[in-house]
Amino acid sequence: MLYVSTGDLSLPNGTPVDTSSPASSSSLLNRLQLDDDLDEEMRDLFVTVDDPKKHVCTMETYITYRVTTKTTRAEFDLPEYSMRRRYQDFDWLRNKLEESQPTHLIPPLPEKFVVKGVVDRFSEEFVETRRKALDKFLKRIADHPVLSFNEHFHVFLTAKDLNAYKKQGMALLSKMGESVKYVTGSYKLRSRPLEFAAIGDYLDTFSLKLGTIDRIAQRIIKEEVEYLVELREYGPVYSTWSGLEKELSEPLEGVSACIGNCSTALEELSEDMTEDFLPVLREYILYSESMKNVLKKRDQVQAEYEAKLEAVALRREERPKVPTEVEKCQDRVECFNADLKADMDRWQNNKRQDFRQLLMGMADKNIQYYEKVISQSSP
Repeated sequence: MLYVSTGDLSLPNGTPVDTSSPASSSSLLNRLQLDDDLDEEMRDLFVTVDDPKKHVCTMETYITYRVTTKTTRAEFDLPEYSMRRRYQDFDWLRNKLEESQPTHLIPPLPEKFVVKGVVDRFSEEFVETRRKALDKFLKRIADHPVLSFNEHFHVFLTAKDLNAYKKQGMALLSKMGESVKYVTGSYKLRSRPLEFAAIGDYLDTFSLKLGTIDRIAQRIIKEEVEYLVELREYGPVYSTWSGLEKELSEPLEGVSACIGNCSTALEELSEDMTEDFLPVLREYILYSESMKNVLKKRDQVQAEYEAKLEAVALRREERPKVPTEVEKCQDRVECFNADLKADMDRWQNNKRQDFRQLLMGMADKNIQYYEKVISQSSP
């Protein structure tokens, strides 16, 4: 939901926004970029994904991406690394992060097989869309105060032979990961605490709204593409006609050129929605599902704690203190609560900034589109 206030506005870093005169969305985007530049000065780990390459083998065809890491952290032997990774390597990393850091929100990966509207997964458009998503995935991990220090992430960024580490399987799981992994479904949570119930309700509503926007946006793009087909057939008709009517040649050619320019402008707008707008929506839909999964894990640990606490009470044994296993379970609940709330706050901050930039960017693109169309009708 977007709230518009007539009071004082400020950017994430506290910089006030002057509302006394109209400001373009471009100027606000420039200010937000300054915030990003300030944040980068505080970072000590930079990761980028680029240079996709197609590999054709006897058994399979696949794409690899170059993962470049630059860092000043002491746990890295070198200041810079460059490795090639394929999608299944990113998938391995995410699974390992979920296993070893169960109390934290792990950023989502793009869909493995098909992005709606794209059939050829080796097409330039599909590969570039995936590259951007994989780049954002690693950047989110690199910016996280806990995940960025994970041993599996370190291996992913630095290992020349990643397959050797993949074969180790469960050997590198943390104790917390094992304890949560083996919590059975026999424990039933009595009631979710109000603050986490509110988070669950928010995520349900948020993902539902994004899903609706995504479906409508895809319909709009589909209609724009169909309209473009008609325009491309429509414009040349006037150009052909001009050859038959010398007296009307100039205005007819003008109409044809106008339609052609409008077609180009609409094509650019449609591409911007496909390449910039839709991927952000899909990422946050997947992000919501990831947060829901962490919430469910938290509920399982709390349910286990409640069951063990109740079992102790039913024994009616007078003991000076609660058994150690119950205390450990309580510690896990408290750890989940603290980590989940911290990640939720971080996610909300990222979401506000991402959608502010996204919506302002799309506003600019639409303004530019209509300015181009209007300019075609100017004398």
